[in-house]
Amino acid sequence: MDKKAHLDMIKRLSDAPGVSGFEDLVLEEIREIGNSYGSFEEDSLRNLYLNRRKNTGRGIKVMLDAHSDEVGFMVKAIRPDGMIEFINLGGWITTNIPAHTVKIRNRDGEYIDGVVASKPPHFMSEAERRAPLDVTSLVIDIGTTSADEVINDFKIEVGTPVIPDVSFVYDEKHDIMRGKAFDNRLGCASILATMAKLDCEELDVDIVGAFAAQEEVGTRGATITGRRVKPDVCICFEGCPADDTVVPSYQIQTALKKGPMLRHIDARMITNPRFQKYALDMAKKVGIPAQAAVRAAGGTDGGPIHLSNYGVPCIVMGIPVRYAHTHYGYSSYNDWIGGVNLAVEIIKTLTKEIVESF
Repeated sequence: MDKKAHLDMIKRLSDAPGVSGFEDLVLEEIREIGNSYGSFEEDSLRNLYLNRRKNTGRGIKVMLDAHSDEVGFMVKAIRPDGMIEFINLGGWITTNIPAHTVKIRNRDGEYIDGVVASKPPHFMSEAERRAPLDVTSLVIDIGTTSADEVINDFKIEVGTPVIPDVSFVYDEKHDIMRGKAFDNRLGCASILATMAKLDCEELDVDIVGAFAAQEEVGTRGATITGRRVKPDVCICFEGCPADDTVVPSYQIQTALKKGPMLRHIDARMITNPRFQKYALDMAKKVGIPAQAAVRAAGGTDGGPIHLSNYGVPCIVMGIPVRYAHTHYGYSSYNDWIGGVNLAVEIIKTLTKEIVESF
């Protein structure tokens, strides 16, 4: 793949709708893009596995992880006046939700345009103006006037998924990608690009790409993928929240255009320090800019994976994403390809002895 092909792939994955539990269309894109690199399998939770075509079954097994879902919403109820109540799927700050457009999947699989609305200030009491915003005070308006119209004309039902309405764009001059679901479609694209770069390589390891479902609602898919693949070592690709606009300069550890971020710790995992050192040393050796971070909160698929079976050495290859868990994210293509290239260099040098040293 060249850069144009990479960006086309990222656009396809970013634009595809796939909130937690409804990742179907994302998996269709992954299957189309990755079918020449190996064979696919799928489990009942809609985790998707890509087994490299040159795997022998005799080597150390490397799992490349990324989650396929994005944060979004689900229809909770339909009011008599045609307004649609909803709940969050994944972590949202409520004040980031209103006045944005969304798409609601109907019974026929079509996506209906809607706007997240709140009570106009003209009709608010003083107490309502001062009260913290809660998701229960928000609705989705699709321009209807009755529940009957929503259900029978637009074919929208309770339990249907809702996604942010955003299309991917890339600013070549300034190396900025903007789109939805960078957490974690950038990770899905990283798996596919890594396997493409290694497609013709003779390796001492087997590779399985695992696209995990439902990460945003509790890393549920990765609880299964680690048990099924039984990897000896794992690289977790993530779209990690960038911190370069929200902390003092001396605390910045996940900045745009500074390379992929490898985290030492988060709320769910203390990164295997020997594997982490190997990765950071490799970045220096091959001249790939990389960042290291200490995170007191948050978590990734690495949490359940590193505790699976008898323990799995994991690292997190995070691509900085400004404004993760909102409608729009900003990321750098050079940060993303840097993470892919670093993963490739790591995998090319792994041997049984090196993995056992972790």
